[in-house]
Amino acid sequence: MKLTRVGVDLAKLVLQVHGVDRSERPVWCQRFKRGRWIAELERNVEPGCEIVMEACGGAHHWARLLQSKGYVEADCAAVGEAVRQEQ
Repeated sequence: MKLTRVGVDLAKLVLQVHGVDRSERPVWCQRFKRGRWIAELERNVEPGCEIVMEACGGAHHWARLLQSKGYVEADCAAVGEAVRQEQ
C-alpha cells in the first residue's frame, strides 16, 4: 500500500485516519486511540508522505512530532483544498 497523502481528524480520544494512493483512491481508513496512532502511522506510511490535519492547538504538537520522523505536515490551506476537491 503506497500512500501519497494521509488525512487525520484530531479528536480527544479517538483519531480517524484516511489515506489515499497516487490515483486518489482511498486505501486506508481506520480509527485509533490517541496513544496508538503515531505507531500505526509509522508502520503503514513511508516518510515523505504528506500528512494533512486540521489547524488547532494540538496540531502543532503532532506536526512537530511528524516532521521529526520525516513526514511532511500540511497546514489548513491543504485541508481547504482537500475539501474543495471533495465537493
